[in-house]
Amino acid sequence: MEYVSEKYRDLKKTAAECKELYQNASPFPNFYLDDFFDEKMLSEVLEEFPDMRKKPDLKFETPNEKKLASKGESRFGPKTKAFMHYLNSEPFLNFLAEVSGIDKLIPDPYFEGAGCHQIEPGGMLKVHADFNKNRYLGLDRRLNFLIYLNKDWDESYGGHFELWDTEMKKCEKKILPLFNRIAMFSTTSFSYHGHPTPLSCPEDRTRQSIALYYYTNGRPDGEVVEGLEDHRTIFKYRKDDEEANKFARKQRVKQIVKLFIPPLLTGGLKELKKY
Repeated sequence: MEYVSEKYRDLKKTAAECKELYQNASPFPNFYLDDFFDEKMLSEVLEEFPDMRKKPDLKFETPNEKKLASKGESRFGPKTKAFMHYLNSEPFLNFLAEVSGIDKLIPDPYFEGAGCHQIEPGGMLKVHADFNKNRYLGLDRRLNFLIYLNKDWDESYGGHFELWDTEMKKCEKKILPLFNRIAMFSTTSFSYHGHPTPLSCPEDRTRQSIALYYYTNGRPDGEVVEGLEDHRTIFKYRKDDEEANKFARKQRVKQIVKLFIPPLLTGGLKELKKY
């Protein structure tokens, strides 16, 4: 089975041609390529794509995200499973390492947060920085690799993948999620990205994609943010996103109450017991 298209099949050559483009990209290392995989093979993977509107493994519905996702390998069909195993194989890891400049990449056999992703009309994923530690393996998340599976996808449907600057002042790149388009970027606590505008495709369509994440044991000191050495998803908001900003303020208040009220109450009870 040939997974990569003839144009890019020589992965060493492709990596050599792409690494400078990737590593010097703005606002952080990234790139996207069209027609990267064998079209027939990827069409067969698409045919196996689970419709999670019927029975989602994971459903996220907050002001920050409205999406459906698979969990582990249980929803992969046989061709999808073989494809995913190829994407975690030594030849493909070497390709990713050469393009990104990140040595000794480690795949995630548990597919934590990865796998099949599906977004319905009106769904979205606000701009964010990803969780930076794998809870199963204790490794540092360094690289995201995305495969889009949307045939005949019109620009008006939206669903653009957006890359934002570290100050959240502007979107520096927008990528339409077209079939057989891949996107890849280096993952840090300040690589802000997402699909923040609600999807406007027809009701009978959904935005479908596959995600894989890659890790290393440790990361460069320059990527470590004090106080954020081990964090979950960090959502960031555009200034015009009032609903999300209100939600963020409520969450901060809840965190403050959770952190400070119990100690105050406990201390007060101890003082009362003296009398």
